[in-house]
Amino acid sequence: MFSKIIIANRGEIALRVIRTCQKLGIKSVAVYSEADEGSLFVRQADESYCIGKPPVNQSYLNADEIIRVAKESGAEAVHPGYGLLSENAGFARKCIEEGLVFIGPSPDIIASMGSKIEARKTMKEAGVPIVEGVDTPLADENEAKEAAKTIGYPLMLKASAGGGGIGMQLIHSEEELEKAFAGNKKRAESFFGDGAMFLEKFIQEPHHIEVQILADTHGNVIPLWERECSIQRRNQKVVEEAPSPFISEETRQKMLDAAVKAAKHIGYSNAGTIEFLVDREQNFYFLEMNTRLQVEHPVTEEITGLDLVEEQLKVAYGEKLSITREDVKRNGHAIEVRIYAEDPKTFFPSPGKITEFKLPEGEGIRNECSIEAGSQVTPFYDPMIGKLIAWGQTREEACARIKSALEDYKITGIKTNIPMLIQTVGHEQFLKGYTTTKFVEEYYLPQMTATK
Repeated sequence: MFSKIIIANRGEIALRVIRTCQKLGIKSVAVYSEADEGSLFVRQADESYCIGKPPVNQSYLNADEIIRVAKESGAEAVHPGYGLLSENAGFARKCIEEGLVFIGPSPDIIASMGSKIEARKTMKEAGVPIVEGVDTPLADENEAKEAAKTIGYPLMLKASAGGGGIGMQLIHSEEELEKAFAGNKKRAESFFGDGAMFLEKFIQEPHHIEVQILADTHGNVIPLWERECSIQRRNQKVVEEAPSPFISEETRQKMLDAAVKAAKHIGYSNAGTIEFLVDREQNFYFLEMNTRLQVEHPVTEEITGLDLVEEQLKVAYGEKLSITREDVKRNGHAIEVRIYAEDPKTFFPSPGKITEFKLPEGEGIRNECSIEAGSQVTPFYDPMIGKLIAWGQTREEACARIKSALEDYKITGIKTNIPMLIQTVGHEQFLKGYTTTKFVEEYYLPQMTATK
């Protein structure tokens, strides 16, 4: 196994990787910006190096500086975490060129799956169901309007290189499309350096369900069940659970088979996620592939007993998977909520100094967090400050535990989305297990309007 790895990330995911390194006896190297000096993940690592000023383009996105530190520290491999450089094919390629192991798939696969248009074509070739739409970039709004006539409204306007909902918009008419096209294209160019846009048919009452897969470099691929990720705000996930309470066992097996087929078709290796949109009749369609560890991976770990970071390291080291699909048993139910430093009424970020901080404890409760009392939540990074996970023998037990734990959470000095999460996991529709991607708009936001 590797003797030392560098973590090209920050916060709770950096701390998560460090914990697995400690378990395996691997030395860990943290990189940090000036804003993160003294942070918990920096203190927990065996070595830590400052790589620049707070803005991400001067620190966490500075690939050359991270690679320089990796070589200087004697690290053999780079774990990219999620976000930041994790799905940057150029970074992965640079690591390999400099003699470092990139803990993830090949740069070519990252690049091909990073383009949603290219991914659509690839999955169609693999025989995986895809949403009706266009498979080439749209030149301008006139071309978009012509394509929309064939697809039909409502439809989704999407950025090919997009993520986190950036450049994406639901369109109901030709007039809306004409107004939205240029603005979303410009936004995509600004965020991703790629303004390519495409259209897909809008799925009514969509559920967002994804399949976690593990694949080694010897051709073995196994699915690790699925996660329901339908509760989102601004097209970003807020609550995730495993298994999905919505789909039937027959649909589940078909989705797992499709995910394995997709991964094998592209020669995938390491941890990855095939994301699907599922309609109310349980027809499912390929949405995208995330070529990295997911924020919500703990719920999969809770129901399988696996350490996904450990599995990533083993695969990157060249080992064969030690388990088969039949070995992966499903035990109980797990729910994760993302804790954000944001105003629960507007979802605007709420930076500031944390004055009091108390994590909930109890049976079946897991915390993934890299902040503490006195921590400064800065405006430079994503406002997610932690994750709370609850496991139970049944979904009902997991629901009760997550709500109780949220009520025990204590953070002062900043606003958080905890009040929103408490309302969500206690809501009748959530407890029924039928949550579409419109949950926040249909059930939470109307309550906020009514209380103003």
